[in-house]
Amino acid sequence: MNLLRVISSVNPKGGGPIEGVKQFQAPLKALGVTVEIACCDAPDAPWLASCGLPTVHALGPARMGYAYTPRLLPWLRANAPRFDAVIVEGLWQYHGLAVRQALAGTQVPYFVFTHGMLDPWFKHTYPLKHLKKWLYWPWGEYRVLRDARAVIFTCEEERLLARQSFWLYRANEAVTSFGTSSPPGNGDELAQRFLASQPQLQGKRIVLFLSRIQEKKGCDLLLDAFAQVAKRDASLHLLMAGPDQTGWAATLQAQAQRLGIADRVSWPGMLQGDDKWGAFYAAEVFCLPSHQENFGIVVAEALACGKPVLISNKVNIWREIESDAAGFVDTDTVDGTVRNLQRWLALDASGYAAMSGRARQCFAERFHIQRGAERLVGIVGESLK
Repeated sequence: MNLLRVISSVNPKGGGPIEGVKQFQAPLKALGVTVEIACCDAPDAPWLASCGLPTVHALGPARMGYAYTPRLLPWLRANAPRFDAVIVEGLWQYHGLAVRQALAGTQVPYFVFTHGMLDPWFKHTYPLKHLKKWLYWPWGEYRVLRDARAVIFTCEEERLLARQSFWLYRANEAVTSFGTSSPPGNGDELAQRFLASQPQLQGKRIVLFLSRIQEKKGCDLLLDAFAQVAKRDASLHLLMAGPDQTGWAATLQAQAQRLGIADRVSWPGMLQGDDKWGAFYAAEVFCLPSHQENFGIVVAEALACGKPVLISNKVNIWREIESDAAGFVDTDTVDGTVRNLQRWLALDASGYAAMSGRARQCFAERFHIQRGAERLVGIVGESLK
């Protein structure tokens, strides 16, 4: 099977969509699937060389926030017949509309991964942006979804929430599992190397946040909550790792200063490769009090490293985490985040070890990327019969 995955950008700072493409690459190859990537990046974009994907067609540069590039549509029309199917990664940018236009009247089906971009949280939080999307929806994204062979969601919660954003909605829905690959096995070595590069963390009980520094991730909630529990143990330290795309980190750092915890919070920026895995292994617990999270690959990565996860019930895999007792779940509020931290701190050594084991088991049974790849091939394969 030959697949073309079309995405607005392969920049790793884009978060979930490109990370999902990367995670699927190896298991799809093992299943005999050949994958190429088309994106709207400029051919000289600095992140292309290190994106870790074998065949990337950079058809930009893109214009404005819509990621429009005039090269994409003719390229798709010329090259789509080489593929059994095309997968659109994400919504609200030009690449989805271009795929629909290019494949209209052809025998090549396309599929859409929404990556949580139909979550009603956006409607309630940004009503003016939602109104702007409504102006585009009837002739744009609605038709992209309507004409797709299937619209693929990464969990049942995401599928149900997607129906609440726009009353004009029609799609052939499918659900696949999602997740990540197994982490490196030399966890102790990676943790020690990471701690050597971050001496302020040595001897600390690390609470790890690893995601984009942005409003929907609940970073401000975590700072407030951490300030309330920090006095319980002088060795507690909060590690806020992730790219700051909006300049919000300075505001958050000022918040930490006002709360009196500035010296107990570290901001290493975006962590990748061994540094990322070293942070996971060095941490005692992972915390993501997000207001909206389609899946949360970082949650699966934490579980894979045996780390209990403290998440909000707006992370769409919260039911699975709660069912497997692989962490603690509460509301996306300061009080909810405090309760999660307190429940973790109340664990004794044997209780923590048991939860750590359940975290690894939860990952292996639910969120290993191999399961998602097999399901994705099944969804596409069924449509080709």
